[in-house]
Amino acid sequence: MDNKNYVKQILYFILYLSIQVIFIKNVVLFGRGFCFLYIVFLLLLPLEIGPLALMLIGFLTGFIVDVFYDSLGMHAAACVLIMFLRPHLMNVLTPRGGYEQVPVPTLKLMGLEWFSTYTFILVFIHSMALFYIEAGGFNRFFFTFSKVISSSILTFILIIILQYLFYMPKRRI
Repeated sequence: MDNKNYVKQILYFILYLSIQVIFIKNVVLFGRGFCFLYIVFLLLLPLEIGPLALMLIGFLTGFIVDVFYDSLGMHAAACVLIMFLRPHLMNVLTPRGGYEQVPVPTLKLMGLEWFSTYTFILVFIHSMALFYIEAGGFNRFFFTFSKVISSSILTFILIIILQYLFYMPKRRI
């Protein structure tokens, strides 16, 4: 990864975290659906980053969100978990012929089916970890699971909308 890409990733990091802690922090859908848009940064990290670096980036991202949400490491734990699982999920989702020099897993480069599967699985795991850590276990399982489902769907839909708005090529008229 060259210097231009490092700067681009740092700007994305600042942008997504700022949007999360300033605008989306208090957005709740029907008292259960929370949006965690900041994980878009983690999902769109370049494929060439190693597992240890992924987990460190996940920890830093989650830790910063924890500072603003006053959530005692829950976001950090959920982010480290999805960054730990990301390379394994990539191996499972890899097409038979491998990837064709794809630097970043975006909807434009990977296709809707692949990107949707990849995104929803990681968003769901993030929400599961976050809400069950918050609940302190599996007490109130169904209430917590309803928060997981609604938050996963809300976050997933917003990620797909973002991909279509900002990462797809502009059509010429």
